[in-house]
Amino acid sequence: MGAAETLERTLSGYLPGAPLHPEEQERVRSLRKLNLLDSEPSARFDDLTTLVADVFDAPIALISLVDMNRQWFLSRCGLSMTETPRDVAFCAYAIHEPDILVVENAPMDNRFADNPMVTGEPHIRFYAGAVIRDTNGLPLGTLCLIDHRPRQFCARERRRLEQFKKLAREEMVLSSESHKERIGAQMAARKDPITRA
Repeated sequence: MGAAETLERTLSGYLPGAPLHPEEQERVRSLRKLNLLDSEPSARFDDLTTLVADVFDAPIALISLVDMNRQWFLSRCGLSMTETPRDVAFCAYAIHEPDILVVENAPMDNRFADNPMVTGEPHIRFYAGAVIRDTNGLPLGTLCLIDHRPRQFCARERRRLEQFKKLAREEMVLSSESHKERIGAQMAARKDPITRA
């Protein structure tokens, strides 16, 4: 049985996670306009999450996009699953924060103590997620770190994670623009060269 199947089975009886964002419909609409959900793996994003994991000496680094009912990982280093239900997503809590959510010891935090991702695989003890926003300030997801042991997160580390988050956002915008250009080129190629229809 895979980690995702195990997680699904342990969800029964688990209380729902974070509340919906106050601007949930607009937020999800903006996220989906990027056309990044369920996209193919990208070396550009994967290089970034690998670098972030190395810099912070963390076993897991993710770019997580919080969709309506799930969090989907645009990039992941150190984690096999590609998505989780939103109910267990630490990132669903993070998108309510102005900048960053830090959970230094998850089993000691009432929000997460019974979370299946804390009580089971991947045994989250530490989480730090910097919020990635669209141009209107709506939260789309996070660049986050996960560790299997509790740890503290100093002001300098917070600043570094914020800087890496800006790089992740820039890559997301570039990827979205490239996707739109490809679609535009494909549509133009289908038009009759004389009638342009």
